[in-house]
Amino acid sequence: MAKQTLIIGVAGGTGSGKSTFTQNLKLAFGDNMTILNFDNYYKSRDQVPECERKVINYDCPDALDIKLLIQHVKELKIGHAIDCPQYDFATHTRKESQVHIVPNQILVVEGILTFHDPELRDLFDIKIYVDSDADERILRRAMRDIQTRGRTIEDVISQYLTTVKPMHNIYVEPTKNYADLIITGGLNPAALDVIISKLKSFIEYGK
Repeated sequence: MAKQTLIIGVAGGTGSGKSTFTQNLKLAFGDNMTILNFDNYYKSRDQVPECERKVINYDCPDALDIKLLIQHVKELKIGHAIDCPQYDFATHTRKESQVHIVPNQILVVEGILTFHDPELRDLFDIKIYVDSDADERILRRAMRDIQTRGRTIEDVISQYLTTVKPMHNIYVEPTKNYADLIITGGLNPAALDVIISKLKSFIEYGK
């Protein structure tokens, strides 16, 4: 009999600590856990002139290929492998290469809009929202975007004020109400211990 896959959704605002929390779970479970990053499912903008790409709203649901993510989560749930797209944030396009992902005991789906779509939300066995102070979030985002995504500080500030902040209030913050568990920050040892204990019980006993 095939092993059941436990599917966990991790949501929260940009820079809230979602990735930190998820990576700490990965350290605890290693090869028993697979992570799907919602960021890789941004729609490719290769048909849009490069000069226009930076002003697109990337913080709303329409910017993401949610249908493809739902399809991939369903495939992994029933034991089928997928080829996950890889997104290049410097060019706002998908890379030619994909990552082959096989089913696993634990699947974590992480992203700012993970709980927005009802069909995707219903696939999760556990929903975790990572909450953080807004000032901390923008500072973390600025550091990340400048260091790894080729942005200038002017780009970061403009994007935050025009789309990131208002879209967070409209689309991200309200999804906190769907969470089974709300934790403060990605570095939260107490919350991490509780969730690790729950997941170990699932791996050992299937519940």
